[in-house]
Amino acid sequence: MEIELWWLLALPVFFVLGWVAARIDLKHLLSESRALPRSYFRGLNFLLNEEPDKAIEAFLEAAKIDPETVELYFALGSLFRRRGESDRAIRVHLNLIERDGSLTQLSDEQRLHALSELGQDYLKAGLLDRAEAMFEKLRGTSRDEEALRSLLEIYQQEKEWRKAIATAQALPQHLHHMWQKDIANFYCELAADAILNGQGDAARGLLEEALAANRKCVRATLLQGDQAWSEGQMEAAIEFWKRIEGQNPVYLALVAAKLAEAYQKIGRGEQGNLLLRSYLERYSSLDMLDAVYRAELAGEGPQAAYALVRNELHRNPTLLGLDKLLEAQILGAPVERRPDLELVKNLIHSHTRRVARYRCDQCGFKARQFYWRCPACGGWETYPPKRTEEFDLTP
Repeated sequence: MEIELWWLLALPVFFVLGWVAARIDLKHLLSESRALPRSYFRGLNFLLNEEPDKAIEAFLEAAKIDPETVELYFALGSLFRRRGESDRAIRVHLNLIERDGSLTQLSDEQRLHALSELGQDYLKAGLLDRAEAMFEKLRGTSRDEEALRSLLEIYQQEKEWRKAIATAQALPQHLHHMWQKDIANFYCELAADAILNGQGDAARGLLEEALAANRKCVRATLLQGDQAWSEGQMEAAIEFWKRIEGQNPVYLALVAAKLAEAYQKIGRGEQGNLLLRSYLERYSSLDMLDAVYRAELAGEGPQAAYALVRNELHRNPTLLGLDKLLEAQILGAPVERRPDLELVKNLIHSHTRRVARYRCDQCGFKARQFYWRCPACGGWETYPPKRTEEFDLTP
């Protein structure tokens, strides 16, 4: 293969151009590295040697010389906050804000960013009043929505439900179902306090507000029934609790025992038992089974309760159901057989304690009792009233 003459002439030219370009890039890199303050490199060295306090001092010194190192503050503060070292994160962001206008001139956006980061530091450290003050400064700025979300978190922690309602309603997406659900729960928190303090009229108004925010708010309907119960209005309480079927029938398990007791108080126990058995047939759950089992045991005796649980086990075999079956069998068994049955029941019960918990759909946190708000992630209505065994058995 012959090589054309012009290729032989072009090769040296390309080589020279490449050499010149490399020299230019090298000079540019060297000039940039010389432009960086020595304190910047000392800070990196301290950071690598796990001496964060000295690193902060070095980076602060670097910021005095070169305002472009402001981003370094943000990176360092965020790092400390993620590591749980909120005091160091606060120190970094405070220094950045305090130096604004003197040695380091921040842009408007950088200053807002610094205030937001400082607010998050205070929030992580549990200094809620200081965090609130920082986020209030961000209202009406380009970070308004971010400030509203953080303020909402603060008000929920402080149980300032009125402020939480106003803040949630100020959010741009407050008409979204998620926010309607949260706002309804804020009203329910206020209503629960009003019921506890004997403020019946105030509680009724707050529960109506909750249902206006979210017509499917089961908690509000449940509290309406509780209030009627506390005032001795059993039939009204029953009617309120029966409405839950149209909102979300899964939550009927939470009021099943109350329904059975209310029907007993008005002398219609058998009608109540029939209603609960129909709920169990349509909306089977372990909590519902427990309520129906207790009602059947009190009304019809151990044999009827045993037959009920046995039929349910054929339909939905569970360890918790088996525990109930053994309990009913012990009550109706001869005295000489009870020790053996109790031994088996205790063995089963030691296993059912692990699967008899509620689980948050959002974060997976498990608890022995039902919560309207998850203690771990703070989500509202993320705990379905079902035991973990039921989730494990679901295909």
